[in-house]
Amino acid sequence: QVQLVESGGGLVQPGGSLRLSCAVSGIIFSPYSMGWYRRAPGKEREFVADISAGGNTRYIDSVKGRFTISRNNAQKTVYLQMNSLKPEDTAVYYCNKGANGNFGSWGQGTQVTVSS
Repeated sequence: QVQLVESGGGLVQPGGSLRLSCAVSGIIFSPYSMGWYRRAPGKEREFVADISAGGNTRYIDSVKGRFTISRNNAQKTVYLQMNSLKPEDTAVYYCNKGANGNFGSWGQGTQVTVSS
C-alpha cells in the first residue's frame, strides 16, 4: 500500500519561500508521474504541478515561474520549491500520482500559510 508523507509547510510572509517534500513508500517510484495538489479553505483540491518519469514538468498558470517541481528517484521523494509566495497560495498541499491521478489514498498534507 502506498504511503505519502508530505512535509515542509509553514507560515511565511508574502514574497517568501518554502520547499515541500513528499516521501513515497510502498510502490516502485521511478516509473510514475508525480504531482502536487492543494486545497485552499472552502475550495476543491486542485492540481498544482507534476513531473513525469522522464522529468517533464507541468504547472498551473498561477504558479509558473514561481514554483519548481523536482524528484529524486533514489530517495523516492518529490519536491516543490515555492518562491515569491502569495496569500492566494495558502492551502494544504498534497502529493500523489501526476496527471490528476491518485494511488487510491492521500497523505495528511502539509499546511502552507502565506500571511503578513
